Amino acid sequence: MSTIYSGLVRKVEGLEQIRERITLPDTDFLDLDWSYSKTPTHKLVIIIHGLEGSAQRAYIRGSAKLLSEAGFDICAINLRGCSGTPNKLYRSYHSGATEDLESVINHVLEKNKYQKIFLHGFSLGGNLLLKYLGEKRELPKEIKGAVAISVPCQLGDSLHQLLRFENSLYAERFRGNLIDKLKLKQKLFPKLISDSDIKMVRTLKDFDDIYTSKAHGFKDAMDYYTKCSSLQFLSSIKVPTLIINALNDSFLGKDCYPIEIAKHHKQVFLERPKHGGHVGFHGAQNLTYAERRTLEFISQIE
Repeated sequence: MSTIYSGLVRKVEGLEQIRERITLPDTDFLDLDWSYSKTPTHKLVIIIHGLEGSAQRAYIRGSAKLLSEAGFDICAINLRGCSGTPNKLYRSYHSGATEDLESVINHVLEKNKYQKIFLHGFSLGGNLLLKYLGEKRELPKEIKGAVAISVPCQLGDSLHQLLRFENSLYAERFRGNLIDKLKLKQKLFPKLISDSDIKMVRTLKDFDDIYTSKAHGFKDAMDYYTKCSSLQFLSSIKVPTLIINALNDSFLGKDCYPIEIAKHHKQVFLERPKHGGHVGFHGAQNLTYAERRTLEFISQIE
């Protein structure tokens, strides 16, 4: 019920979002939705949505509203093809496309003088930011911490859960949205996507075998899941990072709860509340547990 309520029922009003389009190094574009603190601030939160989400989803707007009211500016990323306008290239977004997050961070640092930048992601977006933080790169000194919610840290494990009967409604909804996107891609790139390709997409794994892997340089779906799962990058994270994965999240298997890593890591913290579903965490006054904890956590980082 938490998952369904958050995805289909919850509304967040009273948040102004100002859109900016940036050009990426490969000539594609990203649309960023900005929200600003009422008072001048040197603190920014970059928020990343989940699979087939956007910066207009209630879970993004809820976090953006609470954080902006608390004195943070917000940059909510619409991943490629998720802003309401198809992206230009054959490629799209995926769980490990950290080059796009890096482009946004570079753009922010070139344009603004933020002294503190925090990363905040949900589901696919959470996996993306954790991978970014743990990859072998020198992070900008302005990045101070992160919060990731409902994270499929082991993508293959999460896919296995989504293919279970009890998640069939969610899986079919994702599949339908992804097929619609694939049909749009076919119109732009008819030589790369055939009608038979589209008919073969019966599960989310089929989509990743037929499109995601081929469009982004992976051998197949399993190669994509293996290389892009954030679990293998967690040990290298060097800034305070909170992961909140509910125990009743039906999208996550046991491999998505990095208990041992968090137990021995000074910078990675794992919370496993009993309830919350997948990006659910409904709460009183239209504020969720995850939103309150995100504000508490990043506010404590010096």
